[in-house]
Amino acid sequence: MKGTQSNYILSINLSTIIKGMMLLTISLLSLFAVVGLLTSLAYNYRISSHSVNEATEHVKGEALYYLYTLENRMFMTYAPENVKPPLLSELAFRYATNVRFQDPRSFLGRELPGFSIYDGQILVAGEGTNYTNMPIESEPPAGALQQSNDAPVAENPKEIKKDPQSSPPTMTTNGKERVFMYFTHTRESYLPLLQGVSSPDSAQHSSLNVTKVGEMVKVALEHKGIGAAIDKTDVIAKLEQSGRGYGQAYQQAREIVASAQANNRDLQYFIDIHRDSQRKQVTTTTINEESYAKLAFVVGGEHANYESNVKLATQLHHLLEKKYKGLSRGVILKRGKKTNGKFNQDLSNNALLVEFGGVDNTYEELNRTANAFADVFADYYWQAEAVQAKGSTD
Repeated sequence: MKGTQSNYILSINLSTIIKGMMLLTISLLSLFAVVGLLTSLAYNYRISSHSVNEATEHVKGEALYYLYTLENRMFMTYAPENVKPPLLSELAFRYATNVRFQDPRSFLGRELPGFSIYDGQILVAGEGTNYTNMPIESEPPAGALQQSNDAPVAENPKEIKKDPQSSPPTMTTNGKERVFMYFTHTRESYLPLLQGVSSPDSAQHSSLNVTKVGEMVKVALEHKGIGAAIDKTDVIAKLEQSGRGYGQAYQQAREIVASAQANNRDLQYFIDIHRDSQRKQVTTTTINEESYAKLAFVVGGEHANYESNVKLATQLHHLLEKKYKGLSRGVILKRGKKTNGKFNQDLSNNALLVEFGGVDNTYEELNRTANAFADVFADYYWQAEAVQAKGSTD
């Protein structure tokens, strides 16, 4: 028997190889081009962890579980009875119209005048906080902002009280100012301090206003060993001098913050103190049989590093919940056409906008809250300093 011999001929088509290499090159160039395009987009259009979270936050848990079962059939063994695939039609409708069936505000928000004041996002809800009682940022009537129209003072504020101090603080910033406080809406005041004023929008005063709260916080922080600076520049007066409107207050206040950063490198935290227009039932709580003005943390979501500010506000909220339960209304994210969206928080990763009470809160309530805020902030500050010091020695 003669052996059979098989002859194999390997044929290489050079043109096919060239086409393959060109396809690979074009694919890589396209990939780099897409990545470059995404990173050059404005921050609010970039894909980030927050973007993914936001895109999936309204997808039901059962639907997400169903997607897991497609990858691993073992999940089907323990799957709940109501597991079913996500409704693509509902998701497509939502992203095409910005209408969410679970949120009735989305049907009305762009149709009703003034409804947009509620168009924020509750990131962390404090006790009693919901979408019907979020902080209100309303523009006061023009006449209320004129210094000549200042209402008579109902009663002169008492001396700022400090918590009893048996000994000097064990830790200090050694004379360095670490906290900077300022007031974008400088003339926001409180009805109990003003005589003959009953309208929340008219609770404005050129001297008896939120700057007094800043003074309280400054004294309380220094009592805790933390140096603090306060800038009481009348932003509203600056707006009048420059011919700007009330809506440009944050642009005007930006100059104050930028100047402070340039002139004092020791500053680490920047706090913009405001007063809410909500009424007493929303902005007041009782702790240990004493009345306090509630706090609300507002974060602007229209800048690249806003998540750092969210983290800071959230940590302070949780600390307040531990020591002064019910004092914090939570953390609110603001962005969109009807709000500033930055609040100058893009200037620092440690920037806060804090609403101290509302139009009906008294001087005593505000003073208690200022001391409570300083107490909790000091706990946070010294813990952060300890962690940083440990990290630098490792």
